[in-house]
Amino acid sequence: MTGGRPCSPDLGCARPQPCSEATGAAEPPAATAGGMQTDGESLPQIKGLMFDVDGTLLLSDRSLGGYQVLPGAIEVLTALRERAFPFVLLTNGSNYPPAEQAAKLRQSGLPVEDAQMITPSSVTAHHLSRRGVRRVLVLGTRGVGHALAEAGIDTVYTGESGAAEVEAVYVGWHPECAMKDIETAAHAIWSGAKLFSASDVPFFATRQGRTIGYSFAIVGAIRRLTRAPVTVMGKPSLHALRFVAGRLGTPLSQIGVVGDDPIVEVVMARRGGATALAVTTGTTSHEEWLRQPARCRPHRVLTDLRQVLRCIAQPIST
Repeated sequence: MTGGRPCSPDLGCARPQPCSEATGAAEPPAATAGGMQTDGESLPQIKGLMFDVDGTLLLSDRSLGGYQVLPGAIEVLTALRERAFPFVLLTNGSNYPPAEQAAKLRQSGLPVEDAQMITPSSVTAHHLSRRGVRRVLVLGTRGVGHALAEAGIDTVYTGESGAAEVEAVYVGWHPECAMKDIETAAHAIWSGAKLFSASDVPFFATRQGRTIGYSFAIVGAIRRLTRAPVTVMGKPSLHALRFVAGRLGTPLSQIGVVGDDPIVEVVMARRGGATALAVTTGTTSHEEWLRQPARCRPHRVLTDLRQVLRCIAQPIST
């Protein structure tokens, strides 16, 4: 893929502070050019894996209508499944309900069960339900709000009766977003609604190159009007990582996070005390991984996805 991006210290209120500033932790050694071994440090025990999707397991097209499965993806997930090693997929994509997304991936050859597919809407539905939120304005497709509706939350969309009379505004995949959506969200927030977003990621990897994240742009417009804080529910939030831990039944410290983006998967793993395993098939090349600052530096750079099998608690022969 093309063009990585540097890890920015300030990409919105949900972005973490640098590790050295936030925790006082020493900067980890840099990766070497020798492949998956970065510095000789031993990895923590990994008992569950979380895989990013776009740029790690596959590349979609910009319309999300087709997938190119990346080398090793089917082999790795099949090996994990055969050994009953816990794994889930966490995408920042919110257009499809998790079961529908899982079915699409199975059609592409990836052995993924419905329960192993997690989207930001899965996390949002869990989070809002636990806090007693009953009515939410969804800025996105019907698929964005599906998990919330399944959780018993009353979901409304722009143009529907009482759309601004809600307790929360949730922004997801919305390529048809218009000014009326922004205006409705702003009125809801001015009336006391809290703002939530599926993602705070400006770009993601596709077959055509970097594609903008709609929720990132939409939330930027809403916040410019309202100055409202936003709670990010997808990666790199700890809300998402804790949800993953619950689904895996694994402590945060024993999760391996596999992804292609330094300011997404790696930052999330570092913040949560998980192990960051980086691939070079998405937004970030091997050389760009080597240049990352501490807060965005993975524990391992994998030149081949199949190398993840060497990093887990129960080794699997490749």
